Amino acid sequence: MTSLSDMRSHFGRWSLLLTGGLLVSSIAFGQEAKPVSPVIKINEAAATAPIESTPLRGPLTMLSGSGGNITVLNGKEGQFLVDAGIAVSRPRVEAALRAIGSGPVKYVINTHYHWDHTDGNPWLHDLGATIVGTAGTAKRVSTVTRVEFWDYTFQPLPAGGVPTDIVKKDKSYRFAGQTIEVKLARPSHTDTDLYVIFKEANVASLGDLFWNGVYPFIDNEHGGGIDGMIAADDAILAQLKDDVVIVPGHGPVGTKKQLKDFRDMLAGIRDAVSALKKQGKTRDEVVAAKPTAKYDDVYGHFVIGPDFFTRIVYDGLK
Repeated sequence: MTSLSDMRSHFGRWSLLLTGGLLVSSIAFGQEAKPVSPVIKINEAAATAPIESTPLRGPLTMLSGSGGNITVLNGKEGQFLVDAGIAVSRPRVEAALRAIGSGPVKYVINTHYHWDHTDGNPWLHDLGATIVGTAGTAKRVSTVTRVEFWDYTFQPLPAGGVPTDIVKKDKSYRFAGQTIEVKLARPSHTDTDLYVIFKEANVASLGDLFWNGVYPFIDNEHGGGIDGMIAADDAILAQLKDDVVIVPGHGPVGTKKQLKDFRDMLAGIRDAVSALKKQGKTRDEVVAAKPTAKYDDVYGHFVIGPDFFTRIVYDGLK
């Protein structure tokens, strides 16, 4: 199992880069400058970050360093990917794919619409890949989308980057000796999520339904919410075997126990924030009460810190 020190090492470089973009404002001519959007800082980091390859089971590998983690299934017929990373990482992602196998990329599944999981769609499509995603993902990446929490407006992807194989209900593929089960999630992290189980290898790719060892971003603006996240993780846990290998959206390779701990953290903070909100406390008052304190040592060391996550949970409660 991944240790806490290993997880902190994994996130350390990204945290230092991104904290500057999220929290630090410069002073110019006596006026406070507007903080840079974290999207810009993440793209800057991804432009030079090395891509790390982590073997999973059998023909499966995880690539990290290009925004969200990428799962690669390699076989004689080519490669089958879950998520596409950020486009500026293309040279290093492409080199990592070629180090795994020489076959073409045939499919790319998007776990949800966020750019750090879909921005690589166009170049992968240009190489011949079919892009797979929910109808919500196809809609969001083909239109202008504003995320206020990130202070960023996303422009539509080129037509080739929009999913054309639309997942309307649970479905499966057969590729490289694996049965690949694609499961729709209820509105949770966003309203566009799905997750993937590689049945024979007993590997699951969960996208941003699981952030291993850190507090997650939940996209309340686009259908997400803390209750949906907990319900989705409950549904996933009920399906997974105890010895499953899990690829999270962010963080190192995980275990079922770590997913359960993550789910319990979400529920514990949800309950604490909900109780304070029902007392009539404002968002600032709830943040000041430190409802995440018992979990901060494990989950509170990345860009989405305790106060930030408390605000997300508060805003997402219905």
